Amino acid sequence: MIRNKTGVWGEIFAVRHLRDNGFKILSSNYVCRFGEADIIAQTGDTVCFVEVKTRNVKTDIRPMEAVDAVKIGRLRMTAKNFLSFTKIEGQSRFDVCEVYLDDNNRLSGINYIENAF
Repeated sequence: MIRNKTGVWGEIFAVRHLRDNGFKILSSNYVCRFGEADIIAQTGDTVCFVEVKTRNVKTDIRPMEAVDAVKIGRLRMTAKNFLSFTKIEGQSRFDVCEVYLDDNNRLSGINYIENAF
């Protein structure tokens, strides 16, 4: 599958943001029959399933608005699949990382939302 260049940049910046804030990256672009998790990270004993949404800084629509009920359902099933196969124990949560880029795909800002849904 050919990925959107903007989305790839968003995920790169999101991983950097997570690492800079002490998260351990467990997986990126984890795919199973239920769907995909952009980033799976761990902070303390909490496993975070992070949906990355990237938009141009000039947009009027928040990236979070693109996370609909179908996406949430798929991500929840993907998380269950990941946890059952890895046997990782502890808390889990679903976060959204809103990444804003300028016209040249340079980072303009990040809004990280814990427990987004």
